[in-house]
Amino acid sequence: MRLMKCLTGLALAGALAAPAFAQDPTFFRIGTGGAGGTYFPIGGTIANGISAPPGSRPCEEGGQCGVPGLIAIAQSTTASVFNNAAVQNGELEAGLAAADVTRSMYLGEGKFEGKPHPKLRIVANLFPEDLHLVLPAGQTINDLSDLKGKRVGIAQAGSGTQVAVLQMLEAWGVNRDNMDEAELNNSQSAERLADGQLDAYFYAAGWPVAAMVQLSSTKGMNLHSFSDEDLAKINEIIPAYIPSAIPGGVYEGIDSETKTPAVSAMLVVSSDLSEDLVYQLTKALWNDNTRKLLDNGHAKGKQITPDTALDGVEALGVPLHPGAEKFYKEAGLLQ
Repeated sequence: MRLMKCLTGLALAGALAAPAFAQDPTFFRIGTGGAGGTYFPIGGTIANGISAPPGSRPCEEGGQCGVPGLIAIAQSTTASVFNNAAVQNGELEAGLAAADVTRSMYLGEGKFEGKPHPKLRIVANLFPEDLHLVLPAGQTINDLSDLKGKRVGIAQAGSGTQVAVLQMLEAWGVNRDNMDEAELNNSQSAERLADGQLDAYFYAAGWPVAAMVQLSSTKGMNLHSFSDEDLAKINEIIPAYIPSAIPGGVYEGIDSETKTPAVSAMLVVSSDLSEDLVYQLTKALWNDNTRKLLDNGHAKGKQITPDTALDGVEALGVPLHPGAEKFYKEAGLLQ
């Protein structure tokens, strides 16, 4: 009896103590983009950095240094529009999205007139996405009006690239009625261009883009370099797209600089997420462990820094999540 009482006491003590040691996993879905672009590998790196599954080794012992109990998963999607809508609807906890699309969707402007997405919140500005206008090797155009009557990849439906590209083309008199448009992801577009089924395609992403690296080293390709006047015109149409450049040598056979517009990629979450959770994941995003992952992953990872995390955010008009705001104030990055 004494032994039974002892064992029962130990079992009861263990049961009472269990909640202090057991940890239920929290799953955190991050919407990215197509596998051949930049969002997917960057989203995967961020997911790795902010994760610390239950039972994993502590950070100080060489384990994961993310949010305790968090299992973050990068999901391939059609990118910005889909990601923001899914965050708003609670189908994703976070997503990567272009700044211009995020603003339009949050406010319910432009294509999203009357359909605001008020739950969108910013965690960080990540990196510039340069617009690639890809042409077959040896081919050039003077400006966007030359795409009239051509077979043009305008990116996937649900992508920020498509929303912006259609606005740009319209300013040069090109639209769905006078071009043969194809709604394809980056990898599909590269394959179609290589096979002679497309005359050009657009894709906004941080260079180098994997599908284009492969295209340039096999079939070859060219990139359209925009004039300064055209870049100014695009900036007037879509203020979030600012003049940028893709350095020579990024893609095989393209040795000179390519002038092109670029838009910032943002990490977006829902206002439904708790302040504590977003504070912890923002802290994990900028710790030394995640820094190593970013520096050793996709080339754009090196451009994702706490010093640029708030660039353009105030002017965007989409609020920071309170948890992110708390971290940046503690870190001295925000007044």
